[in-house]
Amino acid sequence: MPEARPTASANANKPKSAPRKAMDKLGLLRDIDLALHLPLRYEDETQTTRIAAAREGETVQCEGEVIESRIELRGRRQLLVKIEDESGELLLRFLNFYPSQQKQMAQGQRLRVRGELRGGFFGREMVHPVIKAVDEHTPLAQSLTPVYPASAGLPQSYLRKAIEASLKRAPLEELLPPRTVPSHLPSLRDALNFLHHPPPRVPLATLEDHTHPAWQRLKFEELLAQQLSQLKSQRERAHLKAPALRGRREGLQEQLLRHLPFQLTAAQQRVAEEIAQDLARPQPMHRLLQGDVGSGKTVVAALAAAVCMDAGWQCALMAPTEILAEQHFRKLIAWLEPLGVQVAWLTGSVKGKTRQKMLDAVASGEANLVVGTHAVIEDKVQFAKLGLAVIDEQHRFGVAQRLALRKKLAAQADAAGPPQGVEHPLGGPAPKATGGPTGLEPHLLMMSATPIPRTLAMTYFADLDVSTIDELPPGRSPIVTKVFGDAKRDEVIAKIRDAVEQGRQVYWVCPLIEESEALDLKNATDTHAELGAALPGHAVGLLHGRMPPAEKAAVMAQFSGNQMKVLVATTVIEVGVDVPNASLMVVEHAERFGLSQLHQLRGRVGRGAVASVCVLLYTGPLSDTGKSRLKAMAETNDGFEIARRDLDIRGPGEFMGARQSGAELLRFADLQEDAPLLKEARAMAPRLLNEHPEAARRQVERWLGGKAEFLKA
Repeated sequence: MPEARPTASANANKPKSAPRKAMDKLGLLRDIDLALHLPLRYEDETQTTRIAAAREGETVQCEGEVIESRIELRGRRQLLVKIEDESGELLLRFLNFYPSQQKQMAQGQRLRVRGELRGGFFGREMVHPVIKAVDEHTPLAQSLTPVYPASAGLPQSYLRKAIEASLKRAPLEELLPPRTVPSHLPSLRDALNFLHHPPPRVPLATLEDHTHPAWQRLKFEELLAQQLSQLKSQRERAHLKAPALRGRREGLQEQLLRHLPFQLTAAQQRVAEEIAQDLARPQPMHRLLQGDVGSGKTVVAALAAAVCMDAGWQCALMAPTEILAEQHFRKLIAWLEPLGVQVAWLTGSVKGKTRQKMLDAVASGEANLVVGTHAVIEDKVQFAKLGLAVIDEQHRFGVAQRLALRKKLAAQADAAGPPQGVEHPLGGPAPKATGGPTGLEPHLLMMSATPIPRTLAMTYFADLDVSTIDELPPGRSPIVTKVFGDAKRDEVIAKIRDAVEQGRQVYWVCPLIEESEALDLKNATDTHAELGAALPGHAVGLLHGRMPPAEKAAVMAQFSGNQMKVLVATTVIEVGVDVPNASLMVVEHAERFGLSQLHQLRGRVGRGAVASVCVLLYTGPLSDTGKSRLKAMAETNDGFEIARRDLDIRGPGEFMGARQSGAELLRFADLQEDAPLLKEARAMAPRLLNEHPEAARRQVERWLGGKAEFLKA
């Protein structure tokens, strides 16, 4: 039995080797983590090929005796080793090498080498092959050699040994009762042993496309663990308590509806009613409000806030950027302040006495509604009686951030308790909360203009109720999307000149280059100068992420007020900017943007009655992914169709923002290809949780570990 790995506590004071640190970064902390770290591909070291029979361009394994070994200084220092077998000779070329390697390949040594065979000037050769010193009796591998996902500082040899040892130690006993697993699938231990050591004759295609029964077993187990986690979270939420929020008859919500300068669409009325019914229950609402760009989600959030405040509780609305938060703030003030609601503004740019005044208003309950960025959940922010939290563009926060927000808000609500006997902030006595004296969670409403395809909603949001606004308000103009190569840039600028001379306004969006803010800024400033020169007599503004908040606000105020005809901006204007007179948008280097981001940007135009155009300028050559994105944008304005295509292009992990959370939620299963397995896992989860709760708990722990928490966000 191999020596057991030291526990985390035993390792706490010991310096870790580079490979150990690299394994920790990959999340390979437990034996089961290593056992489930599966190969990317395989190399066949189970047979050798005679040198004369090997074909150029193929990766082969040959064996022979070193007949020459020398260092050559021609061009650059390199080690040249020549081996031969009974059929011919082969040159091995090493451009980087150590003295110890030179000794290992001394004349007379027998070597087994594996690499791609090339035709060289001096005959056939391999460059930097994998080598192994052997003798005539050294056996060949009995199974395919796995190549694992790794990182810098983590050699394959080290990883293979660690995985081999962990496979023997890992608790791989069957957790699932008989007849739980589909009958055609192998046991978990057999499946893992097979995938780590596949026999030579196995069809590689079934391993690479993950259709082999061994892969199917792992996918089923993973999907089952994920469904169990979601179902457990859903049941736990049913036992949590929240304030039952019911507005007064002819109260704040009805006043707001009368005060609004427009009529709600049927879809807005439907989802507002769904949310109101949730708020009236003494269990915390956990609802996603999704709707396409411009469908009117903000007013639905305002109506939910009105119900909450009318019941005597506070509401918090959090947005990912200051521009979006300010857009909400302005709308909500216009709608709610005339009705007696005090709205507080909390972002990172609010400092000093102004900030303290806002914090005091929130802590005392004087502020009924708090709007801001992530500053809303900082430690210093204490709510008197938080009843509802609204998170806009929830996917932009990252899974870990959303989870932290839920915990933070729950802790604050728990500490505050319900406002028993407190005077109603909008006049009159506060209704008595029905959730009990302590342990109350606020209701949670998440909003997104990136619609979630049905398969993702079923899988990632099993404990989340989804409301969808599936129609746009009347009066929205259609947006025509045109795709041009950068060679037509001058023609596009001429169209901009025509638009501004007709009194219209224009956005020009430059890509955000994450690797270099300086490069990003230069791109935007160069374009700003170019358009300023091309449009004499017209104000051209510049907006980017490195500007001070006050300067950003001033630029946006000028553009919103039609004092500025053209706005050159980075993606800070992606969401929340509402200028009905803007009817033309140009997106430069459109191939660098994601599909959902392009759709969000396009939604900044088409907000008035005039027909609008979105021009996507690209620089070739385009990748297949780039072509697919631009084609989708040209073919449809439907956010749900855009989301479906985005899922096809990117896959569920990236679509869900899992990468920014540092935790992939599904490693093996593919939601579309493995729909039959998902269906079986969904059907099995309730039975397993009801009849075998301990097996269900261990299944979730084995597969998800600490990641189960991410599924609650």
